[in-house]
Amino acid sequence: MNKKIQSALISVFYKDGLEPIVKELSRLGITIYSTGGTQKFIEDLGIQVVPVEQLTTYPSILGGRVKTLHPSVFGGILGRRNLESDVQEMAEYKIPEIDLVIVDLYPFEETLANTNEEKLIIEKIDIGGPSMIRAAAKNFKDVVVIAAKKDYAVLEELLRTQNGETTIEQRKSFAAKAFEIVAHYDVAISAYFNGNNGEYFLQSVNTPKAMRYGENPHQTGTFYGKLDELFNQLNGKELSYNNLVDVDAAVQLIHEFPQEAATVFAIIKHTNVCGVAARASVSEAWKDALAGDAESAFGGVLVTNGTVDEATAHAINEIFFEVLIAPAFDEAALNILKSKKNRILLQLKPQASDPGLQAKSVLNGVLTQGQDKGNYTEWKEAGGRQTTAAEKADLEFANIICKHLKSNAIALVKNRQLVGKGAGQTSRVDAVRHAIEKAKQFGFDLAGAVLASDAFFPFNDSVQIAHEAGIVAFIQPGGSIRDKDSIEYAQQHNLAMVLTGMRHFKH
Repeated sequence: MNKKIQSALISVFYKDGLEPIVKELSRLGITIYSTGGTQKFIEDLGIQVVPVEQLTTYPSILGGRVKTLHPSVFGGILGRRNLESDVQEMAEYKIPEIDLVIVDLYPFEETLANTNEEKLIIEKIDIGGPSMIRAAAKNFKDVVVIAAKKDYAVLEELLRTQNGETTIEQRKSFAAKAFEIVAHYDVAISAYFNGNNGEYFLQSVNTPKAMRYGENPHQTGTFYGKLDELFNQLNGKELSYNNLVDVDAAVQLIHEFPQEAATVFAIIKHTNVCGVAARASVSEAWKDALAGDAESAFGGVLVTNGTVDEATAHAINEIFFEVLIAPAFDEAALNILKSKKNRILLQLKPQASDPGLQAKSVLNGVLTQGQDKGNYTEWKEAGGRQTTAAEKADLEFANIICKHLKSNAIALVKNRQLVGKGAGQTSRVDAVRHAIEKAKQFGFDLAGAVLASDAFFPFNDSVQIAHEAGIVAFIQPGGSIRDKDSIEYAQQHNLAMVLTGMRHFKH
C-alpha cells in the first residue's frame, strides 16, 4: 500500500547530507517538525520548520535530556491511521500524524573511542533517539523511518521520483535497517557497562564485508570486523576467507614476541606454524624460519616483528607466498615486494586492545573463552638434572610455538629455531614421530634439541622416542596420573624435564 508523506520529524546529530532532503521535503509541501540544532540548520536554509516545543508545549528541559519524550510526538508516530479509535484520540488531543521520522543517534561509540571520562560517555547514551526510531519502525505500515545518514541518498531519490509516496515494501525495509541500528547501539552500551561479564552473548559489528567465497569455493563467506584498526594494506588483492584465518594465527603468534626481546620471523600454513626462528636480524630469522620447512612455506603467510629491509625482501621475493605482515618496511624492500601485484603486504599497527574473549560457533550455539595468555604458571624442574641457560631459552621458545600448533602438538627447537613439529595428530606419540620425521626431512641434527608438548605425556613412550632421536630436554604441563612414568625415564637418563602447570590445547 502506497502512503504519501504529509509531515516529517527531523532530529539528527550529524547534519551532513541532510540539506538535499530538507529541500525536497519543502518542494513537496511537507510539514517539517524539528528540534534544537537541527531546527536551526533547517531555518538557516530558509525553509519553514515547526519547533517540536509547539507540539509538546514544553521546552527542551534537563539540559536537553528531555525534548521529544511526549505523547504529542509519540502519538503522532505510533498512531494507526486505519484504526478509528486511534484517529479519534489523535484528533481529540490535537496530535498531528507524523509520516516520516529522520533521527540518528548520539555518537556513543565515537565518544568511547576518544575519551575515558565517564560523564561525557554517559551523556552520549541516547534516549529519545532510539525511542523514536523504534516507534517509527514498529509503525512501518504508516511511517517511514531513516535512522542513519547512509540512507539519506535513498530517501532523497524516493522523494524525488515518487513524489513523496512510499510503498509498504520500502517502509518495511527501512524499518528493518532501523531495528538493526538500534540493536547495534544497545550492544555497544551494554559492552561498556558489562565488558565480557554480561549474562548474554552480545556481539554486534556493523561493517560486514563479503568474501569472494568461504573456506571453499562453494561456500559463502562474510567478515565482520575492522581490519583497518589492525593493519595498513600496502599492496595486493583483497584478503580472502582463508587468508584472514591464517593472518589471525600469524598475528596471535607474533604478539608473543615483543620486538625489543628478539627479532622473530614465522611462517604460517593452515593456521599452524611451519617455520619460526629468533635471530639477531630479520634476514637471519627469515633464513632459519624457512629452513625449518621450506616445503610447507609455499603459499604461506609470513610474519615478523622486525622491519623488513632490502636484503630480506630480496630473499623473500624468491618464493611464492600469500601474505607478508610486518610492523615496518624499508622503501627499497617495498619496491621489491610490490613487484607482484597480488601479493598482500600488511603493515601491522601497534597491538590493539585485547578483545578479551574468543568465540566459536558450534552446534546451534556459541562457545566463548578467554585468551590463552602466558607461557607457564610454574617452572618445576622434575627431570634427572637442571636445565642449562641455553636449554631454558629453547624450552620457553618451544612452549610458545607449541601453543600455536593444533593439538595434539609437539614442537622441536634447537637454538631458538623450530626444527620439527607434529600438529593435529590423534595421538601424542604420533605427533612426536611426525615432528622427528619432519626434522630428518630437512636435515636437522636433533642432538641437543628440546621438545615442548601442549599437554601431558600419559605414558613414557613419547619421551623415550624423542630421547632416542637426540632430544635432551622436555617441557610439558604435567597433570597425568602417570606423570611419574615420564619423570622417572628422564631421571634415569639424565634428561631435563620441566613441568609448567599450564596446558595449551588448540583445537
